[in-house]
Amino acid sequence: MPLAELYGPENFGLPPHARQGALSRAPLSVAEKARALPMPSLDWTPEVEAATAHLYAKVQNVIPPVEWPFMAPYVKAINELKRERDAVILAHNYQTPEIFHCVADIVGDSLQLAIEATKVKASTIVQCGVHFMAETSKILNPEKRVLIPDSRAGCSLASSITGADVRLLREKFPGVPVVAYVNTSADVKAEVDICCTSSNAVRVVESLGVDRVIMVPDQYLAKYVASQTKVKIIAWKGACEVHERFTGDELRVYREADPSVKIIAHPECPPDVLAEADFTGSTAHMIDWVKTKHPKRVVMITECSMADNVQAELRDVEMVRPCNLCPHMKRITLAKILDSLVYLREEVTVDPAIVAPARRSVERMINLNN
Repeated sequence: MPLAELYGPENFGLPPHARQGALSRAPLSVAEKARALPMPSLDWTPEVEAATAHLYAKVQNVIPPVEWPFMAPYVKAINELKRERDAVILAHNYQTPEIFHCVADIVGDSLQLAIEATKVKASTIVQCGVHFMAETSKILNPEKRVLIPDSRAGCSLASSITGADVRLLREKFPGVPVVAYVNTSADVKAEVDICCTSSNAVRVVESLGVDRVIMVPDQYLAKYVASQTKVKIIAWKGACEVHERFTGDELRVYREADPSVKIIAHPECPPDVLAEADFTGSTAHMIDWVKTKHPKRVVMITECSMADNVQAELRDVEMVRPCNLCPHMKRITLAKILDSLVYLREEVTVDPAIVAPARRSVERMINLNN
């Protein structure tokens, strides 16, 4: 079924929301300097080599040997500081291999990270992802310290809609429930009925038991959901700046070059891309598909680092990389993670007035998944 209707700020007489650009990073505050631990040595030594050898073994087929001496001192220092700071690192599937495989304690897609965030025992969470993910962890753990290594790590989807936009949609469509993709800010989550991720969006929409739903902000995920259900979907004109760049023509080139290649795509991609794919699913579902099907060659139509992370585990599967990088995810680096732990800097806060309603919409999704 096609989308019932598609809305954006212009439908309400408002200018389009600007996608988040580069912002200057805030300098260290007096409080951050006061609670700083000594900066560890970042020299490449035989001790560092020995201490990180088991970790390099995990990534040696995706990180060249010449690069590891520059990464290993950070890896060792971060893993030691985690214990000292009583911290746990949550990393999204789009993080680079040295983060995903070598310093992260919990990895996954947005749904997996949200679920695992509710189980964290440590007093500090370091969120290696984009800002809305860190906000979600804070919403679910308001009593814990949540850090993001670079608060400039935004998201084109999250910046495409505000809580005020949701209120305008509710006024136009009174009584119609609103589903928000987790790729939204806390103020949006506080205004909706339930959240969803790409892995459970169809299930969430159908769980509401109605014939019409407002789904924000990803128009392409909404189109995918509309194709999988009889529920009429009213969508918002948001898009992921990584996935919207893929085209069906691009995929046909890969198919013509090798008819045996398998193509799997994320539902944030446009419909012409999904039409060419052998499988469509969330990042977690894409990973599971590759591990289960074990194709000889596969094209993963999503952020480029995820293919590296899968390749590190499945060395006999050839990854064909149509490399679209997320500039926001790539703001997270080993150096900035170390900085977070040394200074406990860039702490994420959420307005106490919206924590409870935002948590309600996220927990409703988690409870449905459970």
